[in-house]
Amino acid sequence: MDGYAVKPSRRRFRGAVLLAGAPTFASQEKHEEGEEDVSTNEDLMREHGILKRVLIAYDEIIRRIRGGQDFPPQAVTDGATIIRKFIEEYHEKLVEEHLFPRFRQAGKLVDLVTVLYAQHQAGRRVTERILAAAGGSLKSADNRNRLAGDLEAFNRMYAPHEAREDTVVFPALHKIVSPHEYDALGEQFEKIDCKPFGGDGFDIYVDKVAALEKRLGIYDLAQFTPS
Repeated sequence: MDGYAVKPSRRRFRGAVLLAGAPTFASQEKHEEGEEDVSTNEDLMREHGILKRVLIAYDEIIRRIRGGQDFPPQAVTDGATIIRKFIEEYHEKLVEEHLFPRFRQAGKLVDLVTVLYAQHQAGRRVTERILAAAGGSLKSADNRNRLAGDLEAFNRMYAPHEAREDTVVFPALHKIVSPHEYDALGEQFEKIDCKPFGGDGFDIYVDKVAALEKRLGIYDLAQFTPS
């Protein structure tokens, strides 16, 4: 898809693990060749890592606009498309359809879930404006400044948004579902993941976000180390 090779599922870690004794059929099915499942929360937090890397790319575009420097307009389109396709249409949809209803039914963190859901809707409106700006002319200072304002608004909301989900909502999932249901959610996410992307969505979008960082010249992690 889009020139990206489909990689093996991130849920499976293959190692030369020898199982003692004769395992049951169910055990063979789950742990064949030392396979190990990635947990539901690890899955969701990895996806937040994609979001965070786009926020860093947005920060770089903002810095250049505010500093009167040039930037590749395609980087805006690429970043917003990653947000639209992987975060809004996939990750957030999973959270809205499979996590938020469970918290509402359990009567837990309902106020927080309400705010997070409203922020998803607000983020989609901002992404729409960012994509529209990227598809138009960015030669005028007014247009560039409006774009910078939208990027700043997006980052200001999503940095605390994802942090609150990672530190409050996702850990609390263990308190409202059984271990069996928690594991089943991870397997369900795995099946959903492959459908829209034609392969492992996380691996595909890690490559896409790396390409975005290279376009902006911020891929080399060492450049962020203070002297």
